[in-house]
Amino acid sequence: MQAATEPPAFGPVKIRPGDPRYEGLLRGNNFRHVGRPDEIRVVGSTDQVVRAVTEAVRAGRRVAVRSGGHCFENFTTDPAVRVLLDLSSMDEIGYDAGKRAFAVQPGATLGQVYRTLYKGWGVTIPGGGCPAVGAGGHFVGGGYGTLSRRYGSVVDHLYGVEVVVVDRDGTARAVIATREPDDPHRDLWWAHTGGGGGNFGVVTRYWLRSPDATGDPSRLLPPSPQRMLECVLAWPWAGMTEQVFTTLMRNFGVWHEHNSAPGSPSAGLFGLFLAQHRNAGYFSVVAQIDADLPGADGVVTDFVTAVTAGTSAQRIVDLRRTLPWLHKTTWPGTGEPGDGATRRYKIKAGYLRRSLTDRQLAVVHRNLTNATGGAEASLLLVGYGGQVNATSPDATAVAQRDAVMKAVYQTVWADEADDAAHISWLRTFYRDVYADTGGVPVPDDVSDGSYINYPDTDLADPAWNTSGVPAHTLYYKDNYPRLQQVKARWDPRGVFRHALSVEPPGR
Repeated sequence: MQAATEPPAFGPVKIRPGDPRYEGLLRGNNFRHVGRPDEIRVVGSTDQVVRAVTEAVRAGRRVAVRSGGHCFENFTTDPAVRVLLDLSSMDEIGYDAGKRAFAVQPGATLGQVYRTLYKGWGVTIPGGGCPAVGAGGHFVGGGYGTLSRRYGSVVDHLYGVEVVVVDRDGTARAVIATREPDDPHRDLWWAHTGGGGGNFGVVTRYWLRSPDATGDPSRLLPPSPQRMLECVLAWPWAGMTEQVFTTLMRNFGVWHEHNSAPGSPSAGLFGLFLAQHRNAGYFSVVAQIDADLPGADGVVTDFVTAVTAGTSAQRIVDLRRTLPWLHKTTWPGTGEPGDGATRRYKIKAGYLRRSLTDRQLAVVHRNLTNATGGAEASLLLVGYGGQVNATSPDATAVAQRDAVMKAVYQTVWADEADDAAHISWLRTFYRDVYADTGGVPVPDDVSDGSYINYPDTDLADPAWNTSGVPAHTLYYKDNYPRLQQVKARWDPRGVFRHALSVEPPGR
């Protein structure tokens, strides 16, 4: 009997203008951005990526890479991009016994990763809450989510990467880089622990294993929770005063100031303040925690007490429920901005070391109650810190290691004719919040820059960033010079670039 063989890799498939599939594959998740490349190359293996990059370099054609397609800016749809590599078919997930680590291809979605790791080994990673996001971009930008306060960033568990790079002579090749101290390619691994996608090469595989983890595969990554205890509170905007709103938001921030040290008894709780615009009719606070953590219900109760202290506004929702963990983290559509018809959006972000100031809270209230914001415009304060802050700023490319929250400013709409109005509203809102520091979150005692997985090209535009602090400092802080050295070594021709890409030294 002939031995069974692995099925051949998918692809490559070359899709060019005129092909009936072409128009359907141009857009990513944000319908604002649509490219017109000469070719969309759907690839299914590392060898296919090497060949595709080789051909593009030889032809002098700009190349970009897409896995899940959730980039907030036009990095993959820039008009200069002539070859778009679609990695969505590279979605295998499994255990690599040789490396004692879990291998994840970049096209796998976060939902696939969570389900596979859970079903096979009962483990997980502290990644994002939107199951449709591709692992490719999420991991390389740092990656965080519901479990990060308990387990750190995704890249704190990244053991290695396989990357297709281009040498100075134009030769494309695959390189494996790990966190092993004696790995001669370790700098390439380090750059992928928060350096952002599209900078150094094409990642074709990630390996995940927690530092110092030993034993069988079920012990090499954090154990997955079985049940989620979720608490949802909501208040109507009708009758809401500025004092009550800002007190709630301030209390949320102060709670995170006091409960975000590594090892804190409350580090297992993940909190969200979803401050929707008045036109949405309400705003809400959400808390999520592993229901089987000792005292979980008490932690949630203490959180609610702290957030609502000094207020008496009636809630329209006051819900506490327990549900399967995977239901919340893998349910299709969770965390998506808008739906299939409203995928035009603009998002800005900033790290927070403490609560917003009283001036900033007043600005937030004013912008969320003005006449120009849409029903899907909002500010999200997202719980952070905890175990994330147990890692030193230079151990990975993620430099922000004492933040306690992330602030996410967003607006979502459906009609292209409304682009200018929505973008203007968000830009003005963001600029007003950071008016004391040139319109952007310059690192100080309150802010700590921004998050590269929420890219915002306005940070590189002097019309919107008048601080004199460049975008690369806002994203990478003191880690940027080291990223530049990695860029010079591994992408000496500048093949991989975009509007916010890492530049070689001297640029």
